[in-house]
Amino acid sequence: MDLEKLGPLKPEPAALIVGLACFFLMTWLLGRKVLPRIERVQAERRDATEGGLERAEALNDEADRTYQAYRQVLADARHEAARIRQEAAEEGAALIATAREEGLRERDRLVSEAHAQIAVDQALAAVTLRHDVGELAVELAGRVVGESVSAAAAERATVARFFDER
Repeated sequence: MDLEKLGPLKPEPAALIVGLACFFLMTWLLGRKVLPRIERVQAERRDATEGGLERAEALNDEADRTYQAYRQVLADARHEAARIRQEAAEEGAALIATAREEGLRERDRLVSEAHAQIAVDQALAAVTLRHDVGELAVELAGRVVGESVSAAAAERATVARFFDER
């Protein structure tokens, strides 16, 4: 082979064919086997990265929705608690008013019964006092007069007349 004849612009045909065949074989192998695997791995990595971000964003959105729902439930619970406290306060005030009215009625009843009892006791004391004063007056009159003035009819008539004059 002549070196001058051969050069980069004039390759040997057998080497050119073998080189082209190897080139096409390598290109075909790369295109058929290696590049799809590389593309698939890159897609998986992209999916893991971007999909992870998307999933994280979706989870974040879901967490926000859950948090908002929680806040709404909490606000509703606070509102319900306030309503229940208000109802309890109103019921308590009503019960206190009812108990106060009942207590006042009971007090009035006890006071009126006490007044009636006092009136009865006063009348009984007056009758007893009249009787005792009458007896003492008759006894004192008997001592003053020196004779017994203990006749029952006279005693009662004198005492009754004395008190009637007053």
